[in-house]
Amino acid sequence: MLRLVIPKGSLEPQTLAVLEAADLPVRRGSDRDYHGTIDDPRIDRVSILRPQEIPRYVQEGFFDIGITGLDWVAETAADVDVLGELAYSGRAGGGVVRIVLAVPLDSPATSLAALAPDSRISTEYPELTRRAFDKAGIPVRVYLSYGATEAKVPEIVDAVVELTETGSTLRRNGLKIIDTLLESHTVVIANKESAEDPAKRRAMEDLLTLIRGATSARGRVLVKMNVSEDNLEKVLEILPAMKAPTISKLTHEHDYAIETVVEKVRINTLIPELLQRGASDIIEIPISKIVP
Repeated sequence: MLRLVIPKGSLEPQTLAVLEAADLPVRRGSDRDYHGTIDDPRIDRVSILRPQEIPRYVQEGFFDIGITGLDWVAETAADVDVLGELAYSGRAGGGVVRIVLAVPLDSPATSLAALAPDSRISTEYPELTRRAFDKAGIPVRVYLSYGATEAKVPEIVDAVVELTETGSTLRRNGLKIIDTLLESHTVVIANKESAEDPAKRRAMEDLLTLIRGATSARGRVLVKMNVSEDNLEKVLEILPAMKAPTISKLTHEHDYAIETVVEKVRINTLIPELLQRGASDIIEIPISKIVP
């Protein structure tokens, strides 16, 4: 039913992992194959292409649904439906990256509006950059970069527009961020005509539910424990939860069973403190999906 396209490159490993966790594993003959299959009746075929190309191909109807970065939707100005955001990126693994304007450390400019007219700018996002400076009424010369963008300052260009998550690479190359043009994240997009088809729309929403469930579960575990009535309040004081812990009275008159979802990074410090506060029989269980 659906023709799906997913991103190659930095987003590829995490996208494949999320689809696997969503019980939608992509099967290919080798890691170099650009086409694959998913054993699900809602998906006819899968292609793996550069994220830069995906918005336009989805707009043109070559695919019904795709996963790419919001930055490339903005750069291409593709007329697609954004069905939802996904909480991961291709850099350090976080959910949000920024498209920023950066200049040499000794530059007097402190914002996009303060950049001198006719400045030279290197970027992988020429259209997004032109639109930002046109809106500010500042004429600039934009040069398309094919990589190592930050290395071109100051000998070739005066500034760069670059994708970053932490800004560390820019700082190492003697640059400072003076403005943010766009905050980007991974998104699921759909061809507008396909999204208007009731059967395809239902299939898209089903897939989005599974994928969101898998991304919501990443970095979280289910923790179960037993607690006596005397220690219940002390344990609940430190116990995190998505909404509230689930508490069930055991057959023993004064004991309770508690379960809650916890961020994985907290578990190593949480378990010892739970023991100190009287919890026992603590069990940590991996989670594959969380569907609200």
